[in-house]
Amino acid sequence: MSLLGRLVFTIRSKLSALINRASDPASELDYSYEQLRDELQNVTRAVADVTTQKKRLEIHRRRLRENVEKYDGQARTAMHQDREDLARRALEKKQAHVSQITELSEQIANLQETQDRLVGKRAELSSQIAQFRTRKETVKARYEAAEASARVSEAFTGVGETIDDVGRTMERATERTERMEARAAALEELEETGQLENVLEEGDDIDRELDRLSTDRSVENELDTLRAEVESEERTSEPAD
Repeated sequence: MSLLGRLVFTIRSKLSALINRASDPASELDYSYEQLRDELQNVTRAVADVTTQKKRLEIHRRRLRENVEKYDGQARTAMHQDREDLARRALEKKQAHVSQITELSEQIANLQETQDRLVGKRAELSSQIAQFRTRKETVKARYEAAEASARVSEAFTGVGETIDDVGRTMERATERTERMEARAAALEELEETGQLENVLEEGDDIDRELDRLSTDRSVENELDTLRAEVESEERTSEPAD
């Protein structure tokens, strides 16, 4: 099969599936249920992504806090050694990290809110899916029962029509059987009385009349022939006397 042929076959298959689903409520419900499950998976992945991002920011914030403690210690050590310049540089780095920590804390708080919202949505969606699944199975069962009932009703309707047709066929067959039985009885009666062979041999009225005329002519011809022969014999025998 060519690439174009496979493409056409795929498109037709998908269109056929859509048509079948549109005409079958059970398939449509199953499709909607799968869509909800896909949406739940998307929410779950979103929760995982937000949680991962939040954890990364928390790790980075922890490192910044460690550096803040380190710079604070360096500043204290520098002051004890009368190195105010080093203490200032350490405190500047400390403040830069503190600012970053503040920004990270705000981002982490926002991500936490997003995570909580997604978790709540996931729980709500999961509950809705469970309820939808229960209702789906109930509706499917009702639809299948109604469909079965409709098929039974249609079957009974078809059976009624079939019974009517069978009844009419039976009547016609009975009539033909009765006529055939009457004919057979008549033939048996003719055969028993010896009239069957005569009827079969004589044929119809025209044939019988033609046969009679032919027979009459044959008889007359033979009579003429015999009459002529007798007269001839008598003439021949007279002088001898």
